Amino acid sequence: MRATFQYRQTLVQDQQNSSTVLDVFPRFLDTPGLIDQDFTMMFGEEVSARFLAKWLTYFKPRILADCKNSNENVEDLLSGHQSSDESGWDSDLSSILLLVHLLPPTAKVPKKSPKISSHQAVKHVVRYLRIGASVEIFLESLEPGQPILLCVGEQKNNLQRFYIIVDHKAIPCKAQTSLAAFDELFKAHFVFSVNYQESLNSFYTFIQTTVFNIDVGSTKESPRVKELRARLLNSSI
Repeated sequence: MRATFQYRQTLVQDQQNSSTVLDVFPRFLDTPGLIDQDFTMMFGEEVSARFLAKWLTYFKPRILADCKNSNENVEDLLSGHQSSDESGWDSDLSSILLLVHLLPPTAKVPKKSPKISSHQAVKHVVRYLRIGASVEIFLESLEPGQPILLCVGEQKNNLQRFYIIVDHKAIPCKAQTSLAAFDELFKAHFVFSVNYQESLNSFYTFIQTTVFNIDVGSTKESPRVKELRARLLNSSI
């Protein structure tokens, strides 16, 4: 897979053939870690490690503090930090999903496309499947869309396996934690050269420019992304 990296990049950049990459390279579907390997070959070890190095120690506590100071309706996500609520995600994944609420979807153009809520947008980031349920049946039920994270476990805060869903195929994650699995989800956008889901553009742009520091200055950012970055970077915990 390392030897074929350049050919694979040419393939995914070609819009006519990009959807065939998992057919040409089926090892993605049975060999965990290839998304991380390709991303590291694209950007280097230091950039590849930034999200996991920064999130828990720097961004997570600042996002929690910012949410508690706001009036956003995020109690169900915050509950993962305050109790063992079975309906809530684990603490780390909750902190990532809070960012969706801090950077909610904006109105779409054309206007006939309705704006979706932050709660609806979260479903474009992550889905949950109880352990024992069929991943194949889940894939069949999905509408076409951008990459999402599928978490499998006894309950949302007790997860055992993770998959990145791309083109109705389940790519097993190397990750053992929800935080590392989201890291792979973000990287999949670059590895497979796919755009961010429209309603999550601000959310993913923030992760890209503020956490990973990729293409800072050349990537278009919404005023809300710039405002949140300034607020979090200037906050003292």
